[in-house]
Amino acid sequence: MGKASRLGNDLYTGRKSYDFVHKRTLWYAITGGIVALAFLALIVKGLNFGIEFTGGTEFRVPTTDGSSQALAEKVRDTVVDTDVPGTEGAVVTTAGDAILVQVEELSASQSDEVLTAIQTVIDVPTSQVNLSELGASWGQEVANRAILGVIVFLVLVLIFIGFYFREWKMSLAAFVALVHDVTITMGVYALSGFQVTPAAVTGLLAILGFSLYDTVVVFDKIKENTRDMRKNRQTYAEAANLAVNQTLVRSVNTGIVALIPIGAILWVSAAQLGASSLQDLALSQFVGMAVGVYSSVILAPRVLVHLKSGEDEVKLAERRAKARARAQADPYAAVPAFADDLPVQDDPDGEPVDEHDDELETSAPRLTKARPPAEPTEPGRGRTVPPARGPLGQSGSSGRVQPSRQPKSKRGK
Repeated sequence: MGKASRLGNDLYTGRKSYDFVHKRTLWYAITGGIVALAFLALIVKGLNFGIEFTGGTEFRVPTTDGSSQALAEKVRDTVVDTDVPGTEGAVVTTAGDAILVQVEELSASQSDEVLTAIQTVIDVPTSQVNLSELGASWGQEVANRAILGVIVFLVLVLIFIGFYFREWKMSLAAFVALVHDVTITMGVYALSGFQVTPAAVTGLLAILGFSLYDTVVVFDKIKENTRDMRKNRQTYAEAANLAVNQTLVRSVNTGIVALIPIGAILWVSAAQLGASSLQDLALSQFVGMAVGVYSSVILAPRVLVHLKSGEDEVKLAERRAKARARAQADPYAAVPAFADDLPVQDDPDGEPVDEHDDELETSAPRLTKARPPAEPTEPGRGRTVPPARGPLGQSGSSGRVQPSRQPKSKRGK
């Protein structure tokens, strides 16, 4: 714990620093590669939308002995073995004392065939089985509403950041980070084959809020560090990198604290309970929070520095920093070294230089003629001594003639 505290203090004061901002090519390459893989997964495999979006048939089968994941797996194998079109990707989950079987939209005869297969595993009367039909039009409406909700959320985010920071470049950088988080989360859904359900959309909106909160904290520190760059003697990139390091421990700790319980929920729901809505919610939050920490620490500040690099004040701060770096590296770099062919105003040996010499470069530095050392002079020489106000006498302490001090009673007589 002591080492972690010292590390956090060193990062905050700047004694220790990790470069997250200056390595533009490296971080852009890593981020671009991850986003490209996510896009490739979306194109090749696509998203596995649940019946809430595509429409389908759902069987809710009550069980007398309680539901379990093993029973759900047995029911799924039985439904798939019926070879009924639309049952190849059947999703069977547990829901309390019932088994939920979700397949694509079936006809009446196909539904009866699937129900008969289910009853071979679970002995339950037909009257107790709840059959629900979800049309494709209703699912399309749900999908449109979900997309609209995400768009409205992103617009409100841009407006909020714009009013909070009073700078559109911070809004754009935060928006890029949010798009990055959404893209990677959807790519993970495509690779894992998890269904995209309304619960997944809810989790996606939740992690966008988490990512935005983390980004706002980092940007707020950047704004504080760059308020007076001339006084701080830092470039915008250096001040932004310091801000990222100052908030790094907070971002990592917050992410870990949030990921541990969500990871536990994801494991229990996916490996043991098989609860579809719960695992979809947990997956979107787990992936989104992890990616949100990455984008808040690395991507958003890097994009912001890139957007700010063209401003005059930022360019001026960079030029001042380069000048200070050159001065610190060699304080005598501006002093020309003497050479035989160096144009001078007066030759060091005392020979005058022709003012009309064609080879004389007016822009070159000039050397002045060396002066002979000054001769020592006597003390008091070269100045006018004021008249004495009293009688002069030899002073034993100073060794010279000075006005003598008279008693107060004899002064002026």
